[in-house]
Formats: sequence, C-alpha cells, structure tokens
Amino acid sequence: MDYMFETGFLGTRAPYFMDFVMIMVALLPFLALAAIALAKIKSYKLHALSQSIIFVVSVIVVGYFEYGVRAGGGFEKFMEGSNTSHNYALYVLIFHIAVAVISLLVWIKTIWSARKAAKAGTLPGTASLAHKKAGQLTFLGIFLTAFTGIWVYILLFIY
Repeated sequence: MDYMFETGFLGTRAPYFMDFVMIMVALLPFLALAAIALAKIKSYKLHALSQSIIFVVSVIVVGYFEYGVRAGGGFEKFMEGSNTSHNYALYVLIFHIAVAVISLLVWIKTIWSARKAAKAGTLPGTASLAHKKAGQLTFLGIFLTAFTGIWVYILLFIY
C-alpha cells in the first residue's frame, strides 16, 4: 500500500490517500443532498438505500483514512510541512474530531430509528416528522464534518 504515501493529485503537500479522502469528504454533503432529494420526491426505498450506501462507504473511507494517518506518522508528521501554528491546527483537529464523532452517532441513530420505524409501518407516516428533523440534524453534522475536514486539510497541506 505504498501508493498511499506517494504525492497526491491535488497539487498540495498531501499524500495520495489524503487527496482521495479530501475528494470524498468534499462530495459527501452533495451525495447526502441527493439522497434527501429522493425522499422529497417520495422515492423512500431509494432514499433509504442511498443513505445506507453513503453511510457504509463513508465508514470505509474513514477506516482507510485512519490507517493512512497512523501508517504515515500521525498528526505530528503531517504537521511538519505546515506554516500553521501547531496549537491552532491541533485545536481545529480536535474540533473536527468532536464534530465528526457526534455526527457519526447522530447518523447511526437516524438510520437505526428509520429502519425501526419503517419496520413498524410508521415511516412514512407518524414517524416522518421526527425522521425529517433527525435527517436535518444529520445533514448539518455531515456538512460540518466536511467543512472542518477541509479546514484541517488546508491547514496541514496548503498553508
């Protein structure tokens, strides 16, 4: 898996795996919006399937990312070429991790609750409003995770 640490394709100091993950992170809110659009046109089965696929692919990408970070030397190693203050970058990273973990938990609960409600016959139906609110919160988390992830990438590999 040496290819992971070759020069990336976005023209920054980032290795290949970081550039790949960055593209996936940047696309994630748009993919989530596309899945939400399916619910708006009442294509609920396709909405559920697409959300599940997006979730599973996201978890796989995070696993790939985590492997790359650890095998690549961790935060300190990636921080070496940056002109950003170490403490500032670390605080942004900690904030990003907190947002990402909370978002993941909300996303898991949203999917789990939706499956439970669909099985009970209340989604679509009486559980729809609660699911819509949970979905909006999940989307906010996905957006903030993407935003803060891009912020960390910029601090580490552009500045």
